[in-house]
Amino acid sequence: MDGALMDDGFPAKRLFSQGYSYTYDDVIFLPHFIDFPTDSVQLSTKLSRNLNLSIPCVSSPMDTVTESSMAVAMAALGGIGIIHSNNSPFDQAAIIRSAKSHRIPFVSDIIFKSPSDSIDSIGEFSSSPSCILVTESGTRKSKLLGVVTKSDWEALKDKQARVSDYMVKSPMSAPSDYDLEQVAAFLAAKNLEFVPLVNEKDGQVVDVVSAADVDRIRGFPKLGMPSMGSDGKFMVGASIGTRESDKERLEYLVKAGANVVVLDSSQGNSSYQIDMIKYVKKTYPELDVIGGNVVTMNQACNLIQAGVDGLRVGMGSGSICTTQEVCAVGRGQATAVYKVSSIADRSGVPIIADGGISNSGHIVKALVLGASTVMMGSFLAGSNEAPGAYEYQGGHRIKKYRGMGSLEAMMKGSDARYLGDTAKLKIAQGVVGAVADKGSVLKFLPYNMQAVKQGFQDLGASSLQSAHELLRSSVLRLEVRSGAAQVEGGVHGLVSYEKKSF
Repeated sequence: MDGALMDDGFPAKRLFSQGYSYTYDDVIFLPHFIDFPTDSVQLSTKLSRNLNLSIPCVSSPMDTVTESSMAVAMAALGGIGIIHSNNSPFDQAAIIRSAKSHRIPFVSDIIFKSPSDSIDSIGEFSSSPSCILVTESGTRKSKLLGVVTKSDWEALKDKQARVSDYMVKSPMSAPSDYDLEQVAAFLAAKNLEFVPLVNEKDGQVVDVVSAADVDRIRGFPKLGMPSMGSDGKFMVGASIGTRESDKERLEYLVKAGANVVVLDSSQGNSSYQIDMIKYVKKTYPELDVIGGNVVTMNQACNLIQAGVDGLRVGMGSGSICTTQEVCAVGRGQATAVYKVSSIADRSGVPIIADGGISNSGHIVKALVLGASTVMMGSFLAGSNEAPGAYEYQGGHRIKKYRGMGSLEAMMKGSDARYLGDTAKLKIAQGVVGAVADKGSVLKFLPYNMQAVKQGFQDLGASSLQSAHELLRSSVLRLEVRSGAAQVEGGVHGLVSYEKKSF
């Protein structure tokens, strides 16, 4: 065939060497050859040098994205959650311990009472299942004594009576290391509506699971194997800063069982981060440390030489981030991912594409351009598993979502991430906003991973490794999309429409 016809589109090396800063929407891959079914696409990958994941998904260390519930769900799906550090070292370690104590992919909002307490209103039974647990101290950190159901309290004549007067004493419980099917079997065998899960070592209540919870979780799509650490528990990551006080925080996190630490900085190419990388690798040589954020090859080289096990790529590309606007520094995310991965790959350092993910197509682009995983904030915010309560705004059910560079987040301590903790004047590099209710991560993430598999199939890539090889060998070609092409590539020309991805 005529050679001119074969030269269709541009190889990535040429496209990203023309001085333009491209976002994911700016570029499009040209389709390749399909010779395998969608379900044969393998999305297993590396988070860092020594940690493997079944799916290439990481939840961002933001205080409106990742705490215990998100970390549990992400690990159960085969990804990982990174617990934010916008709290005290003690609180961050407690979240890690909570997440790692679970084997079932959800966390209940349990209400505890002590035996001498009373229940003031029916509103205290807001959790599911509708019950209140009674422990010696009124917290999860003491022995379980009894349980009060909503129906028990409603039938009570003296609503101010102490719970010890009418609670069901010594309720049946199951070990907290039971998985979903073991809990389901226990509920069925004992004919129970719900069962508390108790840590057999310390007697602490870990969660309460109902038969309805089991049915709900069974109804979600299945993904790959869960992310389990060498300790046999869910893998959980944690973020830390680069200040001297973070060395003490790190000790708390290691003792709590963190499987990986992420150095959380908007601009990671600093003497502070290099010193912290060296400290972590010297003090905890078995602990993987992920550096960043970086967007250039020179930045990446400095952190690789310092000893990082992974790199976080992105600066100013998040939906709530204003770094590029305020500081005039950053890079389009597609260009950043390609450039950094091209240098990190030579040292065997996986990269995390952090920011700019709004749909499954963006995930495909990030992974094919060289990322091993994608880190998501707004994509996961608003889900059931994200921290915070739902509110209604303009008829829509929403949750708060804020940038760690927002003044609101900085007031809680995140200003250290922007090296502004010692500055007299605080300058925001993020905003506070809201995102729509997305339902459960356990439902929408599997559907998005299926969409990613279809994208890989169209590109003729049966795995992340295959995609990277096809890109490096110039088999996969790209083009830049004009503004009109971007409009044409989305829904257009309709008076109205309803968009459902699954």
